[in-house]
Amino acid sequence: MAKQIKQQQFQCCYQNWVAQQQLDLDELLQTLTNYPTDVDYLQLITKKMLTHFENYNNSRAQLAKHDGPSFLAPSWGSTFVNSFLWIGGCRPTLMIRLVYALCGSHLNTHLKEFLEGVRHGNIGEISSLQLKRIDELHAKTVKEQDKLSSYMATLQAYSDEPLMLLASGCRGVGESSEGGVVDIAMDTHALDMYNVLMEADKLRMSTLKGILEIFTPLQAVEFLVAAKKLHLSLHEWSSRRDTRMGITHLLGSNNPSSSGDPPPLPPPLEP
Repeated sequence: MAKQIKQQQFQCCYQNWVAQQQLDLDELLQTLTNYPTDVDYLQLITKKMLTHFENYNNSRAQLAKHDGPSFLAPSWGSTFVNSFLWIGGCRPTLMIRLVYALCGSHLNTHLKEFLEGVRHGNIGEISSLQLKRIDELHAKTVKEQDKLSSYMATLQAYSDEPLMLLASGCRGVGESSEGGVVDIAMDTHALDMYNVLMEADKLRMSTLKGILEIFTPLQAVEFLVAAKKLHLSLHEWSSRRDTRMGITHLLGSNNPSSSGDPPPLPPPLEP
């Protein structure tokens, strides 16, 4: 029963975040329509979006203490999204790749205006200095991302030896005279996975903040719109694919949207 409650909490945490993403996207789009030149408001809405992201990370961190591995291979996630996960979320470099894609897309769309000297101050008009800083952030992020990937592989290698006892000292499947040693090894590995997840979340957050600091207020809001569209679209298309393929999972029965309230949280876990 306790395990089921945990999984329900993990599921609700993610569902609430998806619902919040949709609400945030609606607000960001309204901001671009109504306040594209109001620098103070653009900065305010950007700060608000960052706060929502930090709140989600904090909620996830509290839940992951109880079962870190569940967030690395979430049963509540759609299969296609899960196949793209890097330590419980998107690769930080994906955000920077999105920047490059947006810059090229905006420039191609408004090339005629750009050549005529018309300027809107949007993300397609990124300066050479901004691009240089983005490139530097990219190089730094790749280095940190690779370091975490390597550390993850090392932790998995360290777990191999005690887990081999499941075979070498095994009387039958699920039985072993070394069960206590294996349990300790699995608990240690779960804690290690939690710690790596926290470091990965920190890198994702620092990368996002780094990008937004480089952009102008208008460019920052445009980037957030694109990032949320990417996340929500991937979530929606992956869920549809699972339905079409006949795959069922926890999210299949209750997908949140901006038109309804997020699902209620189950009772809190015991500390």
